[in-house]
Amino acid sequence: MKHVTVPDDRIGVLIGEGGETMREIESRAEVRLDIDSETGSVKIESVGDPILGLKGPDIVEAIGRGFAPEEAMRLLDDEMQLFDIVDIEAATRNKNDLRRQKGRLIGEDGRTRELMEELSGADVVIYGTTLGIIGKPEQVEAVRSAAEMILDGAPHGAVYSFLERRHSEMKSNDIEYHQFTG
Repeated sequence: MKHVTVPDDRIGVLIGEGGETMREIESRAEVRLDIDSETGSVKIESVGDPILGLKGPDIVEAIGRGFAPEEAMRLLDDEMQLFDIVDIEAATRNKNDLRRQKGRLIGEDGRTRELMEELSGADVVIYGTTLGIIGKPEQVEAVRSAAEMILDGAPHGAVYSFLERRHSEMKSNDIEYHQFTG
C-alpha cells in the first residue's frame, strides 16, 4: 500500500464526475483508492496485477501535480512511460525568485513549456512549485535537463538549441530502431 497526498484543488479532478476518474484508475491500474477529501491523503492498494499496480501511485500523483486524467493514464499505455517531477522551489531563494523561475520555465505565452513538449514528445505541466513530466525515459531526461538548464540561469536560446539537438537524436534513434526491427 502506498500513500500520496493530493492538493485540495485537485481532489475533485482525481475523483471525477460521479467518481468516474477514480473508478477508471482503479479498473485500469488494478488498484483500490481510498481518498480522504478532507486531508488530500490517498491510499493506493494493488488488487490485481502487481506491475500495473505500481503505476497507480504515479497516476494519482501526476493528477495531483496538475496533469489531466487522460495524460496521467498514458502511464498505463506501455511500461516505458515514466512520471518525473522537477522541484522548482529547490532552485529558488524566496517567493519572488520562485515566481521568476516559474515564469522562465513557462515562457512568454507558455512558449517555453510548449517547446519542451513539442521537441521532447513528453507531456509537461507546471503546477505549484513543481514541473511534472510524463514520457519515455529519453523524453523525460531531455525535459528534466532543459528545466535544470533554465533553473541554473541558461539563456532560453541555448536551452532551445539543446532541445532541438535532443529532438534530432531521438528521431534518428527511432528511425534506426524501426529499420533494425522492421
